[in-house]
Amino acid sequence: MQYILFDLDGTLIDHFTTIHKSVAFAQRKLGLSQSDYSKVRATVGGSLPITLSKLCGEDKVSLAEPLFRKHFEEIIFDDVFTLPGADWLLENLKKRGDRLGVFTNKYAGHTRLVLAHLGLDQWLDVIIGTGDPDCPYRKPDPLFTAHALEQMDCASEEALMIGDSPYDLAAAEAGCIACYLVATGSHNTEQLSEYTVSNYIYKDLHELGEKLFGLELPK
Repeated sequence: MQYILFDLDGTLIDHFTTIHKSVAFAQRKLGLSQSDYSKVRATVGGSLPITLSKLCGEDKVSLAEPLFRKHFEEIIFDDVFTLPGADWLLENLKKRGDRLGVFTNKYAGHTRLVLAHLGLDQWLDVIIGTGDPDCPYRKPDPLFTAHALEQMDCASEEALMIGDSPYDLAAAEAGCIACYLVATGSHNTEQLSEYTVSNYIYKDLHELGEKLFGLELPK
């Protein structure tokens, strides 16, 4: 059995349009110029306060965050979809007996809602996000990674992490966890290669499932 932690946004799901709309809403309310989609997408992964500090200014985060959350919760299921291969990968890993978890900087309540909406929660043993009373951490805080390992009930040498950004790699390194990246989120293959060796990077979940886990590709 393997213990596998997955990031969420850009790894298993695409929620970038909803995030972009919610950032734009906050910026409009604050009288700020609106960031385009590509700029917003490139900032996702480090946690909402980091994203908003880059897009709205550090001094506006406390004002922008409640505006973002309000709009995001109103449109949370709009424009969200699973990335190609997500269902196939999770289902096949679960069927072979692996323990699977989502480990994300997304607010835990939103994470659970979206995973249930998309039907991905049926394959998951553990869902770990930010904002729960027992989890005041964010990637790449080593305490967040330690919390994830505790929830997965495994040691770091037994775990793998799958993500799409340098934040995921840093979170894995903070817990001495092997990390593999897919170029389906905030960073492309060339950008990811600045942070790790190329044989730890895959173009998508289908390639990762086939080459890393030895799964047969769907017909």
